[in-house]
Amino acid sequence: MKKVLFASFLAAAAVAVSPNALVAATANVGQAQGGGVQMSQEEYKAYNDAIATADPKAKVTALEAYLEKYPQSSVKESVQELIMGTYGQLNDPAGMLAAADKLLQTNPSNLRALTTEMSLHKGMADQKTEPAEKQAELDKAADAAKKALTATKGKDMDQATWDAMIKQATPYLYSAIASAALNKKDTATAIDNYKKELAAVPPEQTAAPGPFLQDTFFLGLAYMQSTPADYVNCTWYTTRFVELAPEPYKTQYAPTAKYCYVKYHGKADGYETVQAAVKTNLNPPAGFAITPAPKPSDIVHDTIAATPDLSTLALSDREFILAYGVKEDSDKMWAVLQGKDVKIPDVVVVEATETSIKGSVSEDAVQSKAADFTFNLKEPLTKVPAVGDKITVSSTYDSYTQSAGQAVPVMIVMKDATVEAPKKAPATKAPVRRAPARKK
Repeated sequence: MKKVLFASFLAAAAVAVSPNALVAATANVGQAQGGGVQMSQEEYKAYNDAIATADPKAKVTALEAYLEKYPQSSVKESVQELIMGTYGQLNDPAGMLAAADKLLQTNPSNLRALTTEMSLHKGMADQKTEPAEKQAELDKAADAAKKALTATKGKDMDQATWDAMIKQATPYLYSAIASAALNKKDTATAIDNYKKELAAVPPEQTAAPGPFLQDTFFLGLAYMQSTPADYVNCTWYTTRFVELAPEPYKTQYAPTAKYCYVKYHGKADGYETVQAAVKTNLNPPAGFAITPAPKPSDIVHDTIAATPDLSTLALSDREFILAYGVKEDSDKMWAVLQGKDVKIPDVVVVEATETSIKGSVSEDAVQSKAADFTFNLKEPLTKVPAVGDKITVSSTYDSYTQSAGQAVPVMIVMKDATVEAPKKAPATKAPVRRAPARKK
């Protein structure tokens, strides 16, 4: 899923991070003088005239002219911040990014510049449709965010201002790192940073439509895409998003949340308990658990115990037991089958030679286009079937091998196989045309 799908969700909430949010100008005449900054009268006038300019375009021009004339100005960093902020007022992302680049040349740890670059590159990533270009922008955003998280306070900034900036920026910085990681399937990094993001804001902000509720969904998605998948945490965080998000997002993403629950639990019963719990808790509370679905081997064992005559089981059930049972249970099934003759219709050919055919019989095998049966032929074929053909084979059970973890976890080998010729459709006679009766 692409984050661009949430664009209107964020716009409606009006709480998405803006590059302007952390770019308030800090330099003014009083601060410059009060901080012990020494300027000639000529420089002071140029500086004062530039920052007092009302029109944003003219202000940028005046500030840039000031720095060109006084490149070693003692307030250079503050003026560059002001230029960056003024480009923001002009809604000029390119100018803002260029100003941030220059500011970082002056001070590589400038928090406002790093936060601006993070936000702008993340926004540009949302506009990219080519995967490599999108990832490149996300990586630039994440790189700026990592630097911002380790930035230190400058000597000219008071502690209260710095603390406020850090508090405001931190969740968005973690979000940028998580977004870049999730987009390239680094789910461990994504999960770590999404959780740090959500922990950095008041819980009530994670329950309101906006970027934090959005990232709650992506946290759940990261759990689902992990190896192995964590369907319990996927259920929790995606369900929280669905329960708290407005329409159409509630309906649009509900299937993902329910999928995670059913994938782990085996069926949908009890899901309403999770739906109620997520509304009042950001994270799963102590003791939260979802009962897992029975393991395939447990299903096999119960089937064996409940079936007095295993020969009455359908072909699909027999194969399921051979594929997923522990050896003792699978061998019980095999004891009934070995040496027995069977006719299997609709075998989909995967490979074929004159003496052997590998085919798909179970639905999983057909869907994955993999063989679950090998038919060793009693006599060589005169016409070898093509891959994809459906054939009927009569043969005798010979052996089986489990292959745990494979798309088709069992191979059943048959001997003395014969392929039945397809039945010809009965010929249809052309209707007899009778001449219409003549009127007398």
